[in-house]
Amino acid sequence: MIKNKKVILVLFSLLALAVLALAPLIGMETISFNSILNPNLDNIKRDIFWRIRVPRVLIAFISGSALAISGMTFQSMFRNSLATPFTLGVSSGAAFGAALYVKVGILFSILGVAGQTVFAFLGALISIVIIYVLSKIKKGFSVGTMLLAGVAINFFFSSFILFIQFISDFTQSFSIMRWLMGGFEIVGYSDIYNILPFILVGSTIIIFLSTELNLLALGEDIAISRGVSLSKIKNILFFATSLMVSGVISVVGPIGFVGMMVPHISRLIIGADHRYLVFLNIIFGGAFLVLCDTLSRVLIAPVEIPVGVITALLGGPFFIWLLIKSSNNNQVI
Repeated sequence: MIKNKKVILVLFSLLALAVLALAPLIGMETISFNSILNPNLDNIKRDIFWRIRVPRVLIAFISGSALAISGMTFQSMFRNSLATPFTLGVSSGAAFGAALYVKVGILFSILGVAGQTVFAFLGALISIVIIYVLSKIKKGFSVGTMLLAGVAINFFFSSFILFIQFISDFTQSFSIMRWLMGGFEIVGYSDIYNILPFILVGSTIIIFLSTELNLLALGEDIAISRGVSLSKIKNILFFATSLMVSGVISVVGPIGFVGMMVPHISRLIIGADHRYLVFLNIIFGGAFLVLCDTLSRVLIAPVEIPVGVITALLGGPFFIWLLIKSSNNNQVI
């Protein structure tokens, strides 16, 4: 087993580059590099490659990275492998905001940010505020309280999403239902440009707070003794994760379990030091979701399976395994 963390990061970086290079080509008919690289050729395959396949792979990688480090952040904050944006209700809140935007049907943008992204971010913030208030009512910020509150918030926002579907017309209802399954059916690079600032800001904040995450993972008492302001750091981390999760969900839908599986596997590979763990999650999370999306394209081609279905099929058994493992060991992460 490789113990040098920098070597592990290099190896996974090379693996991720290979995935990024090969994924757009999988499922395409024979295509020459000349037809791909020569912009003067009027080639349909070239357009498909550069305007559909490459953007799809890039947004899958970006989304996987964002979901992975968001899950890592929550797991470290609450010292529990089951704590993710999906299980804590943040994803469902963002999904509700985006679904409400579809129902309202008013197109707008704020400072270049699409209205659906704004609604998703507000939905994520609302869910976080509700969870925070519920945990304070219970006079503690315990992991058990947070997880139970997250389950309640998931049901709450899921009910609202179903209600929105019920009162929507057929086109809106189908659009919301298909979007809730998650997918990367985009054309061009505009969606990437829309969410990239959210991902860059959120991930930068988390990278700079990797030392604080190490202390939080050891316990709140230890973190306080080392001078960490719990409320301030948690609020900043909540903001960073909400920013990334809402940006991803507003474009590709609520893709679950990536933020649970990738951080746990990464921790087993490289250890719990967040100075390295955060970068492995970025690399591994992106490559993992690209592979899931590739599988969704080719499994029953020419029909595409929504990538959210693939991650759920993988994540469901993984969730049960983590639940049993945590119960047997009385261990959080």
